[in-house]
Amino acid sequence: MIGSSRGRPRREFLQVGAVSGLGLTLGSLFRAEAARADAKSFQTFAGTAKSVIHIWLPGGWAQQETFDPKPLAPLEYRGDMGTVDTCLPGVVFNEKLAHTAKIADRITVVRSMTHGEAAHERGTHNMFTGYRPSPALTFPSFGSVVAHELGPRDNLPPYVCLPNLPAPDAGAGYLGSAFGPFTLGSDPANPNFTVRDLALPGGVDAQRFSTRQKLRDIVGRHFQQMDDNANLEAMDEFYTRAYDLVSSAQARAAFDIAAESASVRDEYGRNEAGQRMLLARRLVESGVRLVTLNYGGWDMHAKITDGINRTLPAFDQAYATLIRDLERRGLLDSTLVMVSSEFGRTPKINKDAGRDHWPKVFSIVLAGGGVKRGLVYGSSDSIAAEPADSPLTVEDLATTVYHCLGIVADKELVAPGNRPVEIVDGGTVRKELLA
Repeated sequence: MIGSSRGRPRREFLQVGAVSGLGLTLGSLFRAEAARADAKSFQTFAGTAKSVIHIWLPGGWAQQETFDPKPLAPLEYRGDMGTVDTCLPGVVFNEKLAHTAKIADRITVVRSMTHGEAAHERGTHNMFTGYRPSPALTFPSFGSVVAHELGPRDNLPPYVCLPNLPAPDAGAGYLGSAFGPFTLGSDPANPNFTVRDLALPGGVDAQRFSTRQKLRDIVGRHFQQMDDNANLEAMDEFYTRAYDLVSSAQARAAFDIAAESASVRDEYGRNEAGQRMLLARRLVESGVRLVTLNYGGWDMHAKITDGINRTLPAFDQAYATLIRDLERRGLLDSTLVMVSSEFGRTPKINKDAGRDHWPKVFSIVLAGGGVKRGLVYGSSDSIAAEPADSPLTVEDLATTVYHCLGIVADKELVAPGNRPVEIVDGGTVRKELLA
């Protein structure tokens, strides 16, 4: 953020674009683009998806109480919730997914997602990166790989997390913080929502902002005369672009959720799920390549029916609206929407009327961006304990997502120590999922 009127001027203007926490700075965003341009070229191809919206449901959502109910199983397995018919013959969802049931012909439900990580941290790392956790290396998330490989578009950050980083595993890993996400620092559901770094702080008007930029330019030239380091020579370009973004009407408009009509905001829902998904749509529409948003807490070890009743309806309304909204704007075919969680829940209800961690089989949902419509891919067995057919691995999911974006998943990136590491190790494109 731009420094206050107090303190040393150099500190003030060097703070332009600085983001706290694990996000990146606007200056490093543009360094990242330069690093990407200098990287060794590799085979590329046109992807079907220009952008991705990744809806992350932390905690591990239950397949039985969402997209893979088991109405014929014994009560201790199926739970006490009902189902709703979808627009696909013979396909039912949980009763609280009534809105999504009406747009089932525009999405792909995967009922056979599987991996072996039953701890939250390990499952989260696995699902965000395509790799099982390693003590030797922290792997980059989908968004950071996209930032590294494709770079910014239309002067907007390539990777945005909203409202904040959902987990350390959503970061840049060995790629470095320059390829980390731009985070908002505020929730779009907040009536006073603003995005840090895109608004001038109190006491700094446009003229003063321009003066600071000129002062930074003078200091920058001074340091360049003292040191011919190539990084210093490039600082002017990086900071100029950072200033451009801070002062960009286009960037401010992309994040300005208040510009949406009241009817659209109501359609999504005036809550965390609704406003986060609405802002994600605005961002990909403006040029952001990958948006990750998190919603809810799905670690329901006790009273799962109560937890689902509290959490699922808002998701249902917002998600169905997002798919319809992308379609009516002509964006669905070029925007891949992925709903995922770190794992599923145990087949049997526990003594506390909840379900525990279960990575052996669970559900994810894909839509748009070159994915088939109206597909239920794979299945679980009669009690949602194991894949019954067509198991989908994390590596295959990641490889398929990258394929949709035009990224070759077995390309080798450079990890610390000049170690070559494939973006995904061992995955295959699951063409059955693709249109």
